[in-house]
Amino acid sequence: MDASDLITAFVALFVIIDPIGLTPLFAALTQGDPQSRRRAVGIRACLVALFILSLFTIFGEAVLGFVGISMPAFRIAGGILLFLTALDMLFERRTKRREDKADEEEDGDDPSVFPLAIPLIAGPGAIATVILLAGRDPGLPGILSTIGVTVAVLLVVFALFLTAGLLERLLGRVGINVVTRLLGMLLAALSVQFVLDGLRAFGMAD
Repeated sequence: MDASDLITAFVALFVIIDPIGLTPLFAALTQGDPQSRRRAVGIRACLVALFILSLFTIFGEAVLGFVGISMPAFRIAGGILLFLTALDMLFERRTKRREDKADEEEDGDDPSVFPLAIPLIAGPGAIATVILLAGRDPGLPGILSTIGVTVAVLLVVFALFLTAGLLERLLGRVGINVVTRLLGMLLAALSVQFVLDGLRAFGMAD
């Protein structure tokens, strides 16, 4: 990937993981915990998410080939999935579902693996995105680039987790809703680009 591709990949994964939208949920899941425990929970959640996303980055295309799904078909399907996610973000349905999943977490349990790592960080959208990104540049360079972008996004996630309380106070619920909708618009455009890439691979678009 060149610099522009890396930036596009970073933006795509950043938008689908939505660290800003996750931060208030992280604050709610760790409410009342000391900063040291919040840091430990954030580290575990990001490491587990990195492991899962790296696994799908490396073996995702091989799994698709095993079940007879071509990368262009997966690009189109992934683009449609991301577009539906963008609609959820624009109409706040995604935030509501995430809050419901957060509410399922029992008090006193460690939320780092569930629901933080799975499915809030490494959810279906993020998994589809890393497979799509790795498929744009087949081989080791594409895999390493995608994992590097994943690490960069997860570092942002962790940094925002550390400032969860402060960010929530600064933005407020209205500010977070505005940012989430803006990210939804950006994700919608990126998802359409994924579909166009798939159609182009099939020779159906110029």
